[in-house]
Amino acid sequence: MHEVLLTARKFTVERRVIAGPDGRTLTREVVVHPGAVVILPILDERRIVMIRNFRHSVGEELLELPAGTCEPDEPIVETARRELIEETGYRARSINPLGEFYASPGVMTEMMHAFVATDLEACGQSLEPDERIVPEIVELESARRMLSSAELRDGKTIATLGLYFARMG
Repeated sequence: MHEVLLTARKFTVERRVIAGPDGRTLTREVVVHPGAVVILPILDERRIVMIRNFRHSVGEELLELPAGTCEPDEPIVETARRELIEETGYRARSINPLGEFYASPGVMTEMMHAFVATDLEACGQSLEPDERIVPEIVELESARRMLSSAELRDGKTIATLGLYFARMG
């Protein structure tokens, strides 16, 4: 049984009644999310584009990779293209999948789809009215150091850079 407790702009919260491993009935509240993309924009062999994004939920600015929520009936790669332009002001001639992961599977259904964007050209940001995002060019080795030193605090950025560095060595 699923009962909708809250309908928000980008997600719903449901109360779900499920059978536990021992057969007992359990109740769980779950954030039902349509999924999102996260993009690793590679400017050249030594630099990437990250963003400084003020996050109202934690009350601070975080250094992140660009990302955004999937829209209904929008192909995931198109979501990645759109969010890359909106948040960084760069358009990519090539966007390729890197991997997928759950953002927080203990409480959410959100699946993150990670992409690598290359062959970038500047085209100007297209921010939503409530966004405070500043693009920042970061040396790839600086990003690796920030990942290793736990300086980065955004989970999707940590996971995506981790996937990338694990595959690229």
